Amino acid sequence: MKSSLTATDDLVRAYWNLFVNRLAYTVQSPAPHAETGKHYYYRPNRKGHSVPLSHATIRRHLEGELTMGLYAINPSTQRCRWVAIDADYEASLEDLLKLQWELRQDGVDAALEKSRRGGHLWIFAEEPLLARDCRVYIYNLACRLKVPVKGAGLAEGIEVFPKQEKLQPGEFGNALRGPLGIHRAANERFWFYSANYTLEAQMAYLLRLKKITESDMTRFVQGLEMPPEFAPKHDADARIFQHSSPEFRILDYVGRKRRIGRDYYTRCPSCAQQGRDRSGDNLAISIGDPRKYRCWAGCTRQMIRAALGRPIRSAAAR
Repeated sequence: MKSSLTATDDLVRAYWNLFVNRLAYTVQSPAPHAETGKHYYYRPNRKGHSVPLSHATIRRHLEGELTMGLYAINPSTQRCRWVAIDADYEASLEDLLKLQWELRQDGVDAALEKSRRGGHLWIFAEEPLLARDCRVYIYNLACRLKVPVKGAGLAEGIEVFPKQEKLQPGEFGNALRGPLGIHRAANERFWFYSANYTLEAQMAYLLRLKKITESDMTRFVQGLEMPPEFAPKHDADARIFQHSSPEFRILDYVGRKRRIGRDYYTRCPSCAQQGRDRSGDNLAISIGDPRKYRCWAGCTRQMIRAALGRPIRSAAAR
Protein backbone atom coordinates (compact mmCIF):
# COMPACT_ATOMS: atom_id res chain seq x y z
CA MET A 1 0.00 0.00 0.00
CA LYS A 2 1.14 3.50 -0.76
CA SER A 3 2.28 5.66 2.13
CA SER A 4 -0.34 8.39 1.72
CA LEU A 5 -3.68 9.57 3.04
CA THR A 6 -5.56 7.59 0.43
CA ALA A 7 -7.71 5.00 2.15
CA THR A 8 -7.39 1.72 0.27
CA ASP A 9 -9.99 -1.03 0.48
CA ASP A 10 -7.68 -2.95 2.83
CA LEU A 11 -7.44 0.01 5.20
CA VAL A 12 -11.18 0.53 5.21
CA ARG A 13 -11.87 -3.15 5.94
CA ALA A 14 -9.28 -3.21 8.72
CA TYR A 15 -10.77 -0.07 10.28
CA TRP A 16 -14.26 -1.57 10.11
CA ASN A 17 -13.12 -4.79 11.80
CA LEU A 18 -11.41 -2.89 14.64
CA PHE A 19 -13.88 -0.13 15.39
CA VAL A 20 -17.37 -0.81 14.05
CA ASN A 21 -19.78 -2.57 16.39
CA ARG A 22 -23.06 -1.10 15.13
CA LEU A 23 -24.22 0.89 12.12
CA ALA A 24 -25.37 3.99 14.00
CA TYR A 25 -22.80 6.80 14.00
CA THR A 26 -22.43 10.56 14.23
CA VAL A 27 -20.75 13.20 12.09
CA GLN A 28 -18.94 16.28 13.37
CA SER A 29 -20.23 19.51 11.92
CA PRO A 30 -17.65 20.95 9.47
CA ALA A 31 -18.54 24.52 10.48
CA PRO A 32 -18.62 25.86 14.04
CA HIS A 33 -21.86 26.88 15.67
CA ALA A 34 -22.45 30.60 15.10
CA GLU A 35 -22.77 31.36 18.81
CA THR A 36 -20.82 28.73 20.70
CA GLY A 37 -18.03 28.17 18.17
CA LYS A 38 -18.28 24.43 18.82
CA HIS A 39 -18.38 21.70 16.20
CA TYR A 40 -21.30 19.59 17.35
CA TYR A 41 -21.90 15.97 16.38
CA TYR A 42 -25.18 14.84 14.84
CA ARG A 43 -26.58 11.58 13.53
CA PRO A 44 -27.02 11.82 9.76
CA ASN A 45 -30.43 11.08 8.32
CA ARG A 46 -32.08 11.07 4.94
CA LYS A 47 -35.77 11.96 4.68
CA GLY A 48 -36.21 11.38 8.39
CA HIS A 49 -34.47 7.98 8.41
CA SER A 50 -31.06 7.25 9.91
CA VAL A 51 -28.24 6.67 7.45
CA PRO A 52 -26.28 3.49 8.33
CA LEU A 53 -22.52 3.51 8.49
CA SER A 54 -20.84 2.21 5.33
CA HIS A 55 -17.37 1.51 3.99
CA ALA A 56 -17.72 4.67 1.89
CA THR A 57 -18.23 6.75 5.05
CA ILE A 58 -15.17 5.24 6.69
CA ARG A 59 -13.14 6.02 3.56
CA ARG A 60 -14.26 9.66 3.69
CA HIS A 61 -13.37 9.78 7.41
CA LEU A 62 -9.87 8.42 6.82
CA GLU A 63 -9.30 10.71 3.85
CA GLY A 64 -10.40 13.75 5.84
CA GLU A 65 -13.65 14.60 4.06
CA LEU A 66 -15.72 14.17 7.22
CA THR A 67 -15.19 13.22 10.87
CA MET A 68 -17.38 10.54 12.40
CA GLY A 69 -18.13 9.46 15.94
CA LEU A 70 -18.57 5.80 16.89
CA TYR A 71 -20.81 4.10 19.45
CA ALA A 72 -19.33 1.41 21.66
CA ILE A 73 -22.34 -0.75 22.57
CA ASN A 74 -24.47 -2.80 20.22
CA PRO A 75 -27.84 -2.93 22.04
CA SER A 76 -28.75 -6.25 20.40
CA THR A 77 -25.87 -7.95 22.24
CA GLN A 78 -24.89 -5.43 24.98
CA ARG A 79 -21.31 -6.02 23.83
CA CYS A 80 -18.39 -3.83 22.75
CA ARG A 81 -15.67 -4.36 20.19
CA TRP A 82 -13.46 -1.78 21.93
CA VAL A 83 -13.04 0.18 25.14
CA ALA A 84 -11.68 3.73 25.12
CA ILE A 85 -10.44 5.79 28.05
CA ASP A 86 -10.71 9.53 27.40
CA ALA A 87 -8.65 11.97 29.48
CA ASP A 88 -8.32 15.71 28.89
CA TYR A 89 -7.30 17.25 32.21
CA GLU A 90 -3.94 18.39 33.62
CA ALA A 91 -1.53 15.45 33.92
CA SER A 92 -3.98 13.26 32.00
CA LEU A 93 -1.27 11.78 29.78
CA GLU A 94 0.63 10.67 32.86
CA ASP A 95 -2.48 8.84 34.09
CA LEU A 96 -3.09 7.25 30.68
CA LEU A 97 0.50 6.00 30.58
CA LYS A 98 0.06 4.57 34.08
CA LEU A 99 -3.07 2.74 32.93
CA GLN A 100 -1.34 1.55 29.77
CA TRP A 101 1.56 0.10 31.77
CA GLU A 102 -0.75 -1.63 34.26
CA LEU A 103 -2.86 -3.09 31.46
CA ARG A 104 0.30 -4.48 29.93
CA GLN A 105 0.96 -6.37 33.18
CA ASP A 106 -2.34 -8.17 32.51
CA GLY A 107 -1.17 -8.97 29.00
CA VAL A 108 -3.42 -6.31 27.47
CA ASP A 109 -2.07 -4.09 24.70
CA ALA A 110 -3.56 -0.58 24.76
CA ALA A 111 -2.95 2.03 22.05
CA LEU A 112 -2.47 5.65 23.10
CA GLU A 113 -3.93 8.22 20.73
CA LYS A 114 -3.30 11.95 20.91
CA SER A 115 -6.22 14.33 21.37
CA ARG A 116 -6.67 18.07 21.56
CA ARG A 117 -6.20 18.34 25.33
CA GLY A 118 -4.90 14.94 26.38
CA GLY A 119 -5.36 11.51 24.88
CA HIS A 120 -7.48 8.41 24.33
CA LEU A 121 -6.37 4.93 25.36
CA TRP A 122 -7.91 2.23 23.16
CA ILE A 123 -8.29 -1.48 24.02
CA PHE A 124 -9.57 -3.98 21.45
CA ALA A 125 -11.44 -7.26 21.79
CA GLU A 126 -10.90 -10.47 19.87
CA GLU A 127 -14.70 -10.82 19.87
CA PRO A 128 -17.18 -8.29 21.31
CA LEU A 129 -17.22 -8.35 25.11
CA LEU A 130 -20.03 -7.54 27.55
CA ALA A 131 -20.10 -3.80 28.21
CA ARG A 132 -20.63 -4.37 31.92
CA ASP A 133 -17.48 -6.50 32.21
CA CYS A 134 -15.45 -3.88 30.32
CA ARG A 135 -16.55 -1.14 32.68
CA VAL A 136 -16.04 -3.22 35.84
CA TYR A 137 -12.50 -4.07 34.73
CA ILE A 138 -11.40 -0.51 33.87
CA TYR A 139 -13.07 1.17 36.84
CA ASN A 140 -11.45 -1.24 39.29
CA LEU A 141 -8.10 -0.76 37.58
CA ALA A 142 -8.41 3.04 37.82
CA CYS A 143 -9.39 2.88 41.49
CA ARG A 144 -6.46 0.60 42.26
CA LEU A 145 -4.05 3.04 40.60
CA LYS A 146 -5.78 6.07 42.16
CA VAL A 147 -6.46 7.51 38.71
CA PRO A 148 -9.31 10.07 38.99
CA VAL A 149 -12.59 9.09 37.33
CA LYS A 150 -14.99 11.81 36.28
CA GLY A 151 -18.22 11.71 38.25
CA ALA A 152 -18.99 10.68 41.83
CA GLY A 153 -17.98 14.15 43.02
CA LEU A 154 -15.03 14.71 40.65
CA ALA A 155 -15.36 17.31 37.90
CA GLU A 156 -12.21 16.07 36.16
CA GLY A 157 -10.92 12.58 35.49
CA ILE A 158 -10.96 9.82 32.94
CA GLU A 159 -14.15 8.92 31.08
CA VAL A 160 -14.69 5.31 30.06
CA PHE A 161 -16.43 4.39 26.82
CA PRO A 162 -18.84 2.62 26.91
CA LYS A 163 -20.44 4.93 29.45
CA GLN A 164 -23.34 2.55 30.04
CA GLU A 165 -23.58 -1.09 31.11
CA LYS A 166 -26.61 -1.75 28.96
CA LEU A 167 -28.81 -0.12 26.31
CA GLN A 168 -32.38 -0.69 25.31
CA PRO A 169 -33.30 -1.02 21.62
CA GLY A 170 -33.35 2.43 20.06
CA GLU A 171 -30.87 3.87 22.56
CA PHE A 172 -27.39 4.93 21.48
CA GLY A 173 -25.25 5.73 24.50
CA ASN A 174 -22.35 8.13 23.94
CA ALA A 175 -20.31 8.35 20.76
CA LEU A 176 -16.57 9.04 20.65
CA ARG A 177 -14.64 10.59 17.77
CA GLY A 178 -13.36 7.85 15.49
CA PRO A 179 -9.55 7.67 15.43
CA LEU A 180 -7.42 8.80 12.49
CA GLY A 181 -9.89 11.38 11.21
CA ILE A 182 -9.45 15.15 11.23
CA HIS A 183 -10.86 16.91 14.28
CA ARG A 184 -12.81 19.82 12.78
CA ALA A 185 -12.26 22.20 15.69
CA ALA A 186 -8.48 21.66 15.74
CA ASN A 187 -8.21 21.06 11.98
CA GLU A 188 -5.73 18.35 12.87
CA ARG A 189 -5.40 14.59 12.57
CA PHE A 190 -4.45 12.98 15.88
CA TRP A 191 -2.23 9.91 15.55
CA PHE A 192 -1.39 6.97 17.78
CA TYR A 193 1.99 7.46 19.46
CA SER A 194 3.61 4.11 18.68
CA ALA A 195 3.66 4.15 14.87
CA ASN A 196 4.75 6.36 11.99
CA TYR A 197 2.26 8.99 10.93
CA THR A 198 0.76 7.32 7.89
CA LEU A 199 -2.56 5.53 7.68
CA GLU A 200 -0.81 2.32 6.66
CA ALA A 201 1.67 2.34 9.54
CA GLN A 202 -0.98 3.28 12.07
CA MET A 203 -3.35 0.52 10.98
CA ALA A 204 -0.57 -2.07 10.87
CA TYR A 205 0.34 -1.13 14.45
CA LEU A 206 -3.27 -1.47 15.65
CA LEU A 207 -3.68 -4.82 13.96
CA ARG A 208 -0.57 -6.17 15.72
CA LEU A 209 -1.92 -5.41 19.18
CA LYS A 210 -3.02 -8.37 21.28
CA LYS A 211 -6.80 -8.36 21.59
CA ILE A 212 -8.67 -9.31 24.77
CA THR A 213 -10.49 -12.63 24.58
CA GLU A 214 -13.68 -13.61 26.38
CA SER A 215 -11.69 -15.91 28.68
CA ASP A 216 -9.25 -13.08 29.44
CA MET A 217 -12.07 -10.77 30.49
CA THR A 218 -13.75 -13.47 32.57
CA ARG A 219 -10.48 -13.91 34.45
CA PHE A 220 -9.97 -10.14 34.87
CA VAL A 221 -13.38 -9.49 36.43
CA GLN A 222 -13.73 -12.66 38.49
CA GLY A 223 -14.86 -11.61 41.97
CA LEU A 224 -15.09 -7.92 41.01
CA GLU A 225 -18.05 -5.57 41.08
CA MET A 226 -18.31 -1.95 40.02
CA PRO A 227 -16.83 0.25 42.79
CA PRO A 228 -19.81 1.42 44.87
CA GLU A 229 -19.34 5.12 44.10
CA PHE A 230 -19.72 4.38 40.39
CA ALA A 231 -22.33 1.63 40.49
CA PRO A 232 -25.42 2.49 38.40
CA LYS A 233 -28.54 3.34 40.35
CA HIS A 234 -31.18 0.85 39.29
CA ASP A 235 -33.83 -1.46 40.61
CA ALA A 236 -32.99 -4.86 42.02
CA ASP A 237 -33.95 -6.53 38.74
CA ALA A 238 -31.11 -4.60 37.02
CA ARG A 239 -33.28 -3.03 34.34
CA ILE A 240 -31.26 0.17 34.29
CA PHE A 241 -32.78 2.01 31.35
CA GLN A 242 -36.51 2.38 31.72
CA HIS A 243 -38.99 5.09 32.54
CA SER A 244 -38.18 4.84 36.25
CA SER A 245 -34.74 6.22 35.36
CA PRO A 246 -33.94 9.89 36.07
CA GLU A 247 -36.23 12.24 34.17
CA PHE A 248 -35.09 13.47 30.78
CA ARG A 249 -34.02 17.12 31.03
CA ILE A 250 -33.71 19.04 27.77
CA LEU A 251 -31.43 21.65 29.36
CA ASP A 252 -28.77 18.93 29.87
CA TYR A 253 -28.50 18.52 26.11
CA VAL A 254 -28.62 21.95 24.51
CA GLY A 255 -25.84 24.50 24.05
CA ARG A 256 -25.79 28.22 24.60
CA LYS A 257 -29.19 29.74 25.44
CA ARG A 258 -30.68 33.23 25.19
CA ARG A 259 -33.35 34.33 27.64
CA ILE A 260 -36.28 36.16 26.12
CA GLY A 261 -39.24 36.77 28.41
CA ARG A 262 -40.33 33.51 30.01
CA ASP A 263 -38.36 31.23 27.72
CA TYR A 264 -34.86 30.19 26.75
CA TYR A 265 -34.11 30.10 23.04
CA THR A 266 -31.46 27.85 21.55
CA ARG A 267 -30.71 25.76 18.48
CA CYS A 268 -33.10 22.89 17.87
CA PRO A 269 -31.16 19.57 17.87
CA SER A 270 -33.43 18.12 15.19
CA CYS A 271 -33.01 21.20 12.98
CA ALA A 272 -29.24 21.07 13.56
CA GLN A 273 -29.18 17.43 12.46
CA GLN A 274 -30.73 18.56 9.20
CA GLY A 275 -28.35 21.51 8.76
CA ARG A 276 -31.00 24.10 9.67
CA ASP A 277 -31.49 26.73 12.40
CA ARG A 278 -28.13 28.40 11.90
CA SER A 279 -29.36 31.38 13.93
CA GLY A 280 -29.75 29.06 16.89
CA ASP A 281 -33.18 30.17 18.08
CA ASN A 282 -35.77 27.69 16.82
CA LEU A 283 -36.14 25.84 20.12
CA ALA A 284 -38.05 27.55 22.94
CA ILE A 285 -37.76 26.09 26.45
CA SER A 286 -39.92 27.25 29.32
CA ILE A 287 -37.78 28.69 32.12
CA GLY A 288 -40.43 27.92 34.73
CA ASP A 289 -40.94 24.33 33.55
CA PRO A 290 -38.16 23.05 31.24
CA ARG A 291 -40.22 19.95 30.51
CA LYS A 292 -42.12 22.22 28.14
CA TYR A 293 -40.24 22.93 24.91
CA ARG A 294 -41.22 23.62 21.32
CA CYS A 295 -39.49 23.96 17.96
CA TRP A 296 -40.94 26.88 16.04
CA ALA A 297 -39.85 25.23 12.76
CA GLY A 298 -42.21 22.34 13.42
CA CYS A 299 -39.93 19.58 14.73
CA THR A 300 -41.88 17.26 17.03
CA ARG A 301 -40.76 16.21 20.49
CA GLN A 302 -40.12 12.75 19.07
CA MET A 303 -37.78 14.22 16.43
CA ILE A 304 -35.95 16.35 19.00
CA ARG A 305 -35.49 13.45 21.42
CA ALA A 306 -34.34 11.13 18.62
CA ALA A 307 -31.75 13.71 17.51
CA LEU A 308 -30.38 13.75 21.07
CA GLY A 309 -30.11 9.97 21.27
CA ARG A 310 -32.92 9.80 23.86
CA PRO A 311 -35.89 8.59 21.79
CA ILE A 312 -39.40 8.53 23.23
CA ARG A 313 -40.58 4.93 23.34
CA SER A 314 -44.25 4.08 23.37
CA ALA A 315 -45.60 1.68 25.97
CA ALA A 316 -46.06 -0.89 23.23
CA ALA A 317 -42.36 -0.74 22.36
CA ARG A 318 -41.22 -1.51 25.89
